[in-house]
Amino acid sequence: MRKSGGLLIPLTLIILYYGFWVGLTWYLLSRYPVLNEYFPIGGIGYLASSSLDTFEPIYSSVDDTVLASHGPIQLAVASIGAIILTIPISWVYFITSRARKIDQSFLQTIVILPVVVTGIAMIVLNSLALAFSLAGIVAAVRFRFSLNQPSDAMYIFAGIGIGLGSGIGALGVSTVISCAFVFATLIIWKLEYGKTLAGPFLTMLTRRDAGEDDYD
Repeated sequence: MRKSGGLLIPLTLIILYYGFWVGLTWYLLSRYPVLNEYFPIGGIGYLASSSLDTFEPIYSSVDDTVLASHGPIQLAVASIGAIILTIPISWVYFITSRARKIDQSFLQTIVILPVVVTGIAMIVLNSLALAFSLAGIVAAVRFRFSLNQPSDAMYIFAGIGIGLGSGIGALGVSTVISCAFVFATLIIWKLEYGKTLAGPFLTMLTRRDAGEDDYD
């Protein structure tokens, strides 16, 4: 991550961005209750209410998900929601990246990955058979992609988390993941956490003298 700068303008824009989409969603669902059937919400409650004691009956009914009349629409809304929630994460990458030239392919991966994960999660939802089949397919593919920075892996995991939440119909959870990742990353970047051990607290915590670089 590059040296931190002012966060007032970026934070304001990001907060307004989240506020707009959350407010628009709340307005549409409250104004048109019929849309609740098509919005990917309530997925966590559905999974929790299943109360299954064994793995045998977990095979889901695709009639309630992919093959349902509202399934394609719900998938489309979930995919759009995943992209919307990933946009601020790409902004954070712009803000905190210390590279002079942004890796366009990696940035596109960040934005598109949640959409792919959303579709996969909806297909394999509650289905052990499909989940194991997917695992076998993925295992047969060899990925050759190296990250320039270790911190780049965080963006991949954030995208996967958003995609999984959207895919299981828990867009609210995906929103929390997106917000938490964005604000936590920006705060840590602004505070330059871990850059130096100077200061009475870190000196006491690490039991090192101020300015000491290495342990004896």
